[in-house]
Amino acid sequence: MATPAFDSSLLTRRGILAAAAGSLLLAGCGQPGERPDDESSASSAPGNQDLVVGASLELTGRGAALGVPQQRALEIRADALNKVGIPVGNLRRSVRLEIRDNRSDPREAARQAAELTRKGAQVLIGGALAETSTAIAEVAQKVKTPFLSVGFGDGIVLPLAARTFTYKLTPDAVDVARRLADLAASQRVRRVALLAADGLHGDAGVRAVRSALRDADVHLVRTVRLPATGQSFAGAARRIATVEPDGVIVWGTAPDSGVAARELRRADYTGPLYFDAGAVAADTLANANARAVEGAYAVHPACLGTSTLTATSTTELERRDFNYRYNQRYGSSNVSAPYASDALQLVAASARMAASLDRGRLRALLQTQLAEGIAGAYAFTPSRHGGMEPDSLAVYVVAQRAWQLYA
Repeated sequence: MATPAFDSSLLTRRGILAAAAGSLLLAGCGQPGERPDDESSASSAPGNQDLVVGASLELTGRGAALGVPQQRALEIRADALNKVGIPVGNLRRSVRLEIRDNRSDPREAARQAAELTRKGAQVLIGGALAETSTAIAEVAQKVKTPFLSVGFGDGIVLPLAARTFTYKLTPDAVDVARRLADLAASQRVRRVALLAADGLHGDAGVRAVRSALRDADVHLVRTVRLPATGQSFAGAARRIATVEPDGVIVWGTAPDSGVAARELRRADYTGPLYFDAGAVAADTLANANARAVEGAYAVHPACLGTSTLTATSTTELERRDFNYRYNQRYGSSNVSAPYASDALQLVAASARMAASLDRGRLRALLQTQLAEGIAGAYAFTPSRHGGMEPDSLAVYVVAQRAWQLYA
């Protein structure tokens, strides 16, 4: 669904998304304890007609710092939806989650995706790592099942001809890199080094950062790739420190981001650190990393720390409610963006509009979604399956072991 061109002085693209927020956030769900007004026209569905969502997530292994928060977000959203059900045709459907631990192993993720679809999952969600998401995407394409990825890495949805059933909720590398480059330039940081993770996410970051720094007239003095998670980062950090950069961009995901910051400080680098969105996880702020990351910047969806006093819009209220539920259930705040919650809500909205749980119809409706979620705004089209909007992003700084919005 193409977005019509509007005079930006009258109506912005983000304004359209904000106006659509109700259709995403409120479709098929209500406030706690609320019952639908039209129960007579939308009766409860039999148990074997649930919306079955298969989730393959990194609950253990190197991706657990990202995968576990997504599991929690998914369960919180499913509970909210199931309070009133999702109106699909003349029935109200419940969500039934089938969650698997892929152990951060792409082969296991692919096996689970195939198994889940054989057992009736109409939709797949998961893959907090680029490699597991890519493995699931390949299976989703073969079995023609919609897959909503919560992983970092632009290649997850590319090439589009081979990813027609895959949609990515995380921000694109080019948008994050542009904000980081502009931030560095605004702080008069002229010589930047890049420390990028191994793998697909790091590949996307290297390409995006090179281009963004060039456009911002900031000189990239050295690019170093980190070894695989669990190996020593000391050598890579020393190679960065020896060129004495004014700033260092660490492009990776937790837990690697925090470990890289520690090693850079041990290598006597004392300048500013800049993280991409994959670093924003509780692990990065852990005790072992606290001194190293204090004062570091990150570009991340603007969904952290919604104030209970200033939340007035539908989206802000939903974010506040989500954060409250997360804190009540797990005793801590959600630091990572709740992409999985938005993924499930997008599926619910698509099922409601399609009046069907048919996989093909769900896919057809997903690729027309223009909506505001808890993590950010999405604009999927047939030619764009990486839907996080650039103006959903904000700059944060670590202050006293918390991510604070940077003015």
